[in-house]
Amino acid sequence: MVVETIKGMSSGKILVFGSNGMLGHALQAVCPTARFYTHRDVDITDDAGINRVLLRDRPDIVINAAAYTDVDGCEDNRDHAMLVNGTGPGFIANACSEIGAVLVHYSSDYVFNGMMPEYYENDENDPINSYGESKLLGEILIQENMENYRIIRTSWLFGSHGKNFVDTVLSLSRQMPEVHVVNDQVGKPTYTVDLAKKTMEIISCEPGIYHITNDGTCSWYEFASAFIPNAVPCSTAEFPRKAKRPRFSVLVNTKTPPLRHWREAVAEYIQTKECVT
Repeated sequence: MVVETIKGMSSGKILVFGSNGMLGHALQAVCPTARFYTHRDVDITDDAGINRVLLRDRPDIVINAAAYTDVDGCEDNRDHAMLVNGTGPGFIANACSEIGAVLVHYSSDYVFNGMMPEYYENDENDPINSYGESKLLGEILIQENMENYRIIRTSWLFGSHGKNFVDTVLSLSRQMPEVHVVNDQVGKPTYTVDLAKKTMEIISCEPGIYHITNDGTCSWYEFASAFIPNAVPCSTAEFPRKAKRPRFSVLVNTKTPPLRHWREAVAEYIQTKECVT
């Protein structure tokens, strides 16, 4: 299959679902002239609605940043998670195939079981929670419904305009003498600004699955220790959650140049927050 070159394409031909989310806001800064849709504008679980919008707008590129990302909430609302994170992306893929559009979709490190120290793009999937199962379903349905897709798996997102680990830990650090953070879950933090910029590069790459995170590996405790002075390590057993988390979810990127180190990215994010306040 001949891959279309997207680099010279007008950003006006880009359509983004999920513009109200953390990643959606970062995408607005990267491609401000794209068409952006929130959940109130378009429900991605509405097959007819998706088809109606894409047939009307006829974008060359569709970026799906819409998702149900409450990992613990997915355990209580499994059907909804499977619909939003699984069936919905399948609807988008089918509509993209009909109009010949490229689809960029974001998936997760949670499609893996965490039993290996790191994961490559072609490693076997085996999610251990409902969120991971729903994200894997989205990957499967996209691949079944079209060829010209870019699935970007990412992990541990932080950025403006949404609840994230960095903001939560900073707030707790100001309120209490010690902040207990798990030290036996290992992965790669990802800054939404860097991911949004990288997305524009991925569009012009070959169809397939990409692992995109900031460079560098750490535990949640090591991550927190980079920006607060009072982090204290604890085990997952001491901090139980409804959804089981993979012990290791390090995504190895083999296809594109790496992003900057997560320490540099989080330092910039915090500095940006301080300038705003």
